[in-house]
Amino acid sequence: MNPSSEIGRPARSDDEEASVLPDQQVADVLARLADEDEDIGPRERSRLLGRLVSVLAGSARAAGAAAVFGGRWLADTLLEVVPRIPVRDLERLRSHHGELSGEALADALVRAASRSTAAVGAAGGGLSAVQYAMPPTLVAAPFRIVAETLAVAAIEVKLIAELHEVYGLSVPGSGTERGIAYVQAWAARRGVDPSEPGSLVAVLGAAAKHRLRRRIAGRLGRNLSSMGPLLTGAVAGGWVNHAETRRVAEQVRDDLRRRVPRP
Repeated sequence: MNPSSEIGRPARSDDEEASVLPDQQVADVLARLADEDEDIGPRERSRLLGRLVSVLAGSARAAGAAAVFGGRWLADTLLEVVPRIPVRDLERLRSHHGELSGEALADALVRAASRSTAAVGAAGGGLSAVQYAMPPTLVAAPFRIVAETLAVAAIEVKLIAELHEVYGLSVPGSGTERGIAYVQAWAARRGVDPSEPGSLVAVLGAAAKHRLRRRIAGRLGRNLSSMGPLLTGAVAGGWVNHAETRRVAEQVRDDLRRRVPRP
């Protein structure tokens, strides 16, 4: 998954953002939300989610109602942006985490990703709380849930990619092939096996797309808990995301441990 966006890149102005293709705008926002090196405060995280809502709403209108309600649009968006999100190799991961290695490094990555998805859930819940108190704006609420779900999925896919680095099971192939492989791993809750037919492809088959859409639909349903009033949405959204990210990580790690070559 070759990164095409730079970690720590200065934020674009509104005029600059408007000139960037929608998929790259989405990738830029997701990269910042998933970047544990950048200390993003609650206000900036809410701003980023708001920006994501705006871009996704335009993209959904262009895709059409059938693609949106059938789940194809959100699955295709995730597949398109994941290869553009930076993933660190083992050397950089160790330098960012005090030279930890093995299980200790994997634990640190899971903790960081869980904090990130919890923070996204809290920010999304806070935004939804405002909408709950202001019924005229409730029409935008579904896109806030969509934006949160996409952000959480991207953070978890990046975590899965970096866990493969930790366990010495880096995935070969082009950026697109690796991105699709890691998205499939996220949907299946297991590691990538490059020797398995269909694991490294440039386009997903019908069965894999169906499984991905079902997984995204499940996460959308869980994230509806952040639609509660006042601060209950923020608390629920943060807790649900934190717990689910840890669950996904443990399932993938169990699979990777089984495939690590024994000395």
